Amino acid sequence: MKNYLVHRNNDLIDEAFDSFFRPFYVDSESSYMKTDIKETDKDYVLDVEMPGFDKKDISLKFESGYITISAKKEQGAENSRYIRRERAVSCSRSYYMGDVDEAQIKAKYENGVLVVTVPKDKPEQTKHAIAIE
Repeated sequence: MKNYLVHRNNDLIDEAFDSFFRPFYVDSESSYMKTDIKETDKDYVLDVEMPGFDKKDISLKFESGYITISAKKEQGAENSRYIRRERAVSCSRSYYMGDVDEAQIKAKYENGVLVVTVPKDKPEQTKHAIAIE
């Protein structure tokens, strides 16, 4: 609990106003880009919530088994004075996918949700006996 008798810059009103809009609990990693991941026989499907971003703001890359989704938008007018700003202007998350067919990854952005379809890579499986030592 915050002691309101001790405050910064001797501005009790600003401190009380700021704490009024502060949520009780915020997990910064899960606050943005909430993701559902589904697995089918052929692929993985990621549904990533990205409200407020345009398609041009989003980048997607695959490297070393990881898919990284990033988004960044312009801050807006420099002379805007925000009292509180909670909407993300940039965010990024990585997801480990392992061995996948990276050339066939597809993405579609619609209504604030990025849907990424990642086909599984089917390595050739051979049968052979394993010697026991």
